[in-house]
Amino acid sequence: MKLHGFLIGQTETLLAEILKFEGPADATTSRFFRAHPKLGHGERGVIAEAVFAVLRRRMEFAHLAEGGVGSPTRRLTLLGLMQTAGRGALKPFLSEGEAQWLEHVAKIDPASLPLRIRMNLPDWVQQALAQRFEPDELARLAAALIYPAPLDLRTNVIKTDRDGLLAALRSAGIDAAPTPFAPLGVRVDGKPALTKLDAFQHGGFEVQDEGSQLLCSLVAPKRGEMIVDFCAGAGGKTLALGAAMRSTGRLYAFDISDKRLAKLKPRLARSGLSNVNPVLIDSEHDAKIKRLAGKIDRVLVDAPCSGLGTLRRNPDLKWRQSQDAIGELTPKQLSILTSAARLVKKGGRLVYATCSILDAENEGVVAQFLAAHPGFALVPARDVLAEQRIELDTGDYLSLWPHRHATDGFFAAVLERRE
Repeated sequence: MKLHGFLIGQTETLLAEILKFEGPADATTSRFFRAHPKLGHGERGVIAEAVFAVLRRRMEFAHLAEGGVGSPTRRLTLLGLMQTAGRGALKPFLSEGEAQWLEHVAKIDPASLPLRIRMNLPDWVQQALAQRFEPDELARLAAALIYPAPLDLRTNVIKTDRDGLLAALRSAGIDAAPTPFAPLGVRVDGKPALTKLDAFQHGGFEVQDEGSQLLCSLVAPKRGEMIVDFCAGAGGKTLALGAAMRSTGRLYAFDISDKRLAKLKPRLARSGLSNVNPVLIDSEHDAKIKRLAGKIDRVLVDAPCSGLGTLRRNPDLKWRQSQDAIGELTPKQLSILTSAARLVKKGGRLVYATCSILDAENEGVVAQFLAAHPGFALVPARDVLAEQRIELDTGDYLSLWPHRHATDGFFAAVLERRE
């Protein structure tokens, strides 16, 4: 895609809007593109990639932009475009001062920048992660979070198997390979137009990060069971659980958002599943939940969280979240987990999960729950995965990290009701 001056201006306009941090960057980007329908597919790609490059490396770019010419947003825009399109593509559209400044920036060795700047993480996030990781590993994690996530698919075993999906992708000219850990996962090269494929239209796969697939494996649903996905959202994990049950038993998909559940319906129709029951609830205390108390074999609580494990996909979150927001989230997470626990029958399991990388939302919430509920006990995640022949040992908890596992950051704990 050839760069032109108009495209640089559009990138700058969108970046200025996103840097207000008044809402999610992907939603702001979608609104911007709807307001500019004449932008082609390739042009949208150039704009979005440059903007998200700035969000990923905002501290680094802000540091490099000090002392340049033009407005701060213009300088950040040029750095984003230099990162994604290359300095050569920018040259015809630069003023003499801008060209000299970018030439100077291009000569700077990133390793010479202060580590705090290179991390591209807010200080409070760095400090929280420094409690868990040695400096070298923390630097590797921060580096992994700068790069976009790979594109992972989950094979829908109701319609095909992984070898069949791989063959269908390759016949469509798409490079793909099995994921390292998830037994039904496929990792795709690049960003092909998957929704146009017959394999997608006929429900052969869903887009789902390998970490999310492993979380569903940790629930370990069995045929004929009664299972609840307590915070189902748009239903990616619901569909994975339903397929693992081979469309038997009953699977309830609870959510407080009608809009999110509405997104599940077309996916459900493609999937071929007949055991899924979407249920709109008003809160974790809804009467519909109480009617199922003590009857459920397995409950998955993929709790609302900071989302900091998804920074490869949503880099704006690190600039929109705050310590105060985490302080407000953790009591809510505990409340949801406590309400979901009432559903679990004796011998049944409760799986608490987040896509966060912060102890406060993960181990901290589980510790509080277990202290208040002696009838529940922790089941080591390594044992649950080993039973399914998944060769992955992250200890007592499922603890996934981009720099170690090439997945999103995920946490999960398996809790069994013993009495």
